[in-house]
Amino acid sequence: MAAAAGPGKCFLVTGPPGVGKTTLIIRAFEALKASNPSLKLQGFYTREIRQGSDRVGFEVVTLDGRKAPLASTTISSPQSMRWPTVGRYKVDVASFESLALPELQVREDTDLFIIDEVGKMELYSSSFFPAVLKILESNIPVLASVPIPKSGRDIPGVARLKNHPGATIFTLTTSNRDAVKDQIYSQLVDLLNKPQNRLP
Repeated sequence: MAAAAGPGKCFLVTGPPGVGKTTLIIRAFEALKASNPSLKLQGFYTREIRQGSDRVGFEVVTLDGRKAPLASTTISSPQSMRWPTVGRYKVDVASFESLALPELQVREDTDLFIIDEVGKMELYSSSFFPAVLKILESNIPVLASVPIPKSGRDIPGVARLKNHPGATIFTLTTSNRDAVKDQIYSQLVDLLNKPQNRLP
């Protein structure tokens, strides 16, 4: 059995919708890349798709800029009739998996995984959460975002992440988000500059 991630190797960012979780993660990623271009970073983030002022969906974006649809309010095809829904969004699980899952493969030379987010839409993929758990077992640091519980209870996958012994949870507000970004960035720099005590 692989050792679980050591203390403080899983950074979870949470907070209400629109508070800036994805923005924080992209900024931390860009700052890490700028300060150490040789870092091997893997993962994805999700971005809103807008038509004018309306949010009509989400897309998944890899760290090297490739994109695929995640969810939409505007797609109506025969296939989409069978897609799961979250609120008014239809979730394109196959599209998400085709882009996101290869990015979550554990490789020996990976320094950091970025997963934005571990949420209801992504968890409709039956392969997604097992891939996340494999990453946690690999001892490679993770920066991920999770939704704030709507009715006071986390979805099971999110609860498992939050209860992970290596997890540190950062709750964002509009007033603390810049400070939290700096805090996460400096902790990640410290972690990534240490010799990794990975398993062979």
